[in-house]
Amino acid sequence: MKFFRILLLLALITPSAFGQRVLTLEQATQIALQKNTVFLQSQENLKSYEAAKKSAFGALLPAIGADLSWNWNRYESSANSSGLLSGSNSTDSRTYSAGIGGSWKLFDGLASYANLDRSESNLEAARMNFMKLKQDIIYQTLSAYYDVLTAKKLLSVKEDDLKWNKKNFEIIQERNRLGSVTIADVYAQQVKLGNAELEVIKAQNSFETLKSNFFYYLGIDVFEDYAFEDKADQTLSMELGEGSIGGLKLDDLVNQALKTRYDYKSSKLSLNSAEESITIAQSGYLPSLRNNFSFNTQAGSPGDLFENKNYSFGLTLDIPIFSGWSTDQQVQLAKIDKSVRELELRDLEREIKRDLLKNYLDLQASEKRLEVGKSNVLAASENRKIEEEKYLLGATTLLNVLIANSEYTNAQSGYITAQFDYLKLKEQLEYQIGLLDSSKFENK
Repeated sequence: MKFFRILLLLALITPSAFGQRVLTLEQATQIALQKNTVFLQSQENLKSYEAAKKSAFGALLPAIGADLSWNWNRYESSANSSGLLSGSNSTDSRTYSAGIGGSWKLFDGLASYANLDRSESNLEAARMNFMKLKQDIIYQTLSAYYDVLTAKKLLSVKEDDLKWNKKNFEIIQERNRLGSVTIADVYAQQVKLGNAELEVIKAQNSFETLKSNFFYYLGIDVFEDYAFEDKADQTLSMELGEGSIGGLKLDDLVNQALKTRYDYKSSKLSLNSAEESITIAQSGYLPSLRNNFSFNTQAGSPGDLFENKNYSFGLTLDIPIFSGWSTDQQVQLAKIDKSVRELELRDLEREIKRDLLKNYLDLQASEKRLEVGKSNVLAASENRKIEEEKYLLGATTLLNVLIANSEYTNAQSGYITAQFDYLKLKEQLEYQIGLLDSSKFENK
C-alpha cells in the first residue's frame, strides 16, 4: 500500500515539476549558432576562400600534363598501279604515341606573388568576419535572453502587487464591516485592485511577446513550453565583484578594441588586399616570361614506342606595347578601391570610438542607477510598512498607503530594469572591445 501511495504522489508531482524544459543561456546560444542561416552560409563561404588561396599558390607552380593516344587507319583501293581495275587492296596502320609537357610562368610582373598575398589576406579577413558574426549572434542572443528575463521578473513584481492589493482589499472590506473605515476606501481599493489586475495582464502579454519573438529568432516553435534559467543575481554579484568601470580608462579600451576587434582586423586585411590588387594591375605594364617543355614519342607498335623520341624546350617573352589603355583602367580602379578601403577603415575606427564612449558613459550611469535603485527599494519597502501601520491605527489615509505601495512597486521594477541594463552593458562593452568570450555561453 505504501508503494502505491508513493507512485500516486510521483504521478501528481511529475507534471508540475518536470513539465517544463529549462532553456539556459548556453543552450540558446548553441541553438542560435546551429540554426542561423547567415552564420552557416559564412561558415561554408570560408571553403571558397581556402580554395582561392590554394589556387593562387598553384599558379606559382608549373602546369604539367600527359597524353596517350592510339590511332587506327585503313586504306582500301580497287585500282592497280596502271589505273586498271583489279582485285581490291587494303592497308591497315596503327599508331601509338605518348607525351608529357607543360609550361611555367617564370615572371609576370610579380602578379602571381601579389595574388597569393591577396588571397591570404582575403582568407584571413573572411575568418575575422566569421568570428565577428559569431560574436554578433552570441550578443544578440544574450541581449534577447536578458530582455525575456527582465519581462519575467517584472511580471512577478506585478503579480506580487496584485496579491498585496487583494489582501489589502480584504482587510479594508473587513474594517468597513466593523465600521473602522468608510465605504469610499473600499471603492478606492477596489479600483486599485482592478488596475493591478490590468497591469498583470499587460506584463503577461509583454513577457509572452518577448518570449515568442525570442523563440522565433532561435528557430524554436513559439508554442514550445520552456522555463528560463535565471542566474542574474549570481552574474551581477560576480560582475560587480570584478571591479567597477571607473577603474578602466577609455583610451585603454579604445586601444584594446583596435587590437582585438575582428571587424577592424578584417578591414585592415581588406586594405592589404586592395594594395596587392594595385600590384596585380600594374603588372600589365611589365613583360612576362614563360617557358614550355615537352617530350613525345610515336611508333607503329607498343614495343617500339620509345624508339623515336622528341624533346622540346622554349622560352617566350611577351612585351606589352599598347593595350588600349585597359591596363591604365585596371590600375585606376585598383587605386580607387584602395582609397575606399582606407575611408572605410577610418570610419570604422571613428565608429568604434563613438560606441565605446557611449557605452562607457552608460555603464558608469548604470552603476549609479544600481546603487540608487537598491536604496530606493529598501526605502520604499520601509515606507510602505510605516504607512500600513499608520493606516491600521487611523493616523493616515488610504491614499497615502496606495501611494507608498505604488512607489514600492515602481522601485522594484526600476531596480530589476537597472540590474539587467547593467548586465547587458557589461556584455556590450566586451562585445565592442572584441573580447566577448564565446566559451562562456557554449557547451563544453
